[in-house]
Amino acid sequence: QVQLVESGGGLVQPGDSLTLSCAASGRTFSRNAMGWFRQAPGKEREFVATISWSAGSTYYANSVKGRFTISIDNAKNTVSLRMNSLNTEDTAVYYCAASRTAVPSTRQWDYAYWGQGTQVTVSS
Repeated sequence: QVQLVESGGGLVQPGDSLTLSCAASGRTFSRNAMGWFRQAPGKEREFVATISWSAGSTYYANSVKGRFTISIDNAKNTVSLRMNSLNTEDTAVYYCAASRTAVPSTRQWDYAYWGQGTQVTVSS
């Protein structure tokens, strides 16, 4: 059984930073790309960032490029999302996902496993 568990969400003010973590267990993700998605209230879930597990190739949504950084700790089977300069539009439930392949992808249907999500609220 594959499990992805996110942590690190919370309530922050505009301009603050926050780091989300995703712990993977149940299988080895040595060849799978990982990704972060988010879903704001009343909106569809959208791509945020993705990274290849071994090579470290990364891709970001235009809305977060330059502010968010995705990273991997292979030894700990953990994927992190560092979020800087947060604004109210970043408010959403953030989901960690494991891809079916080694190729980083922006498409949700390329991801086979999903975490339960962690809430990030940016408000003054």
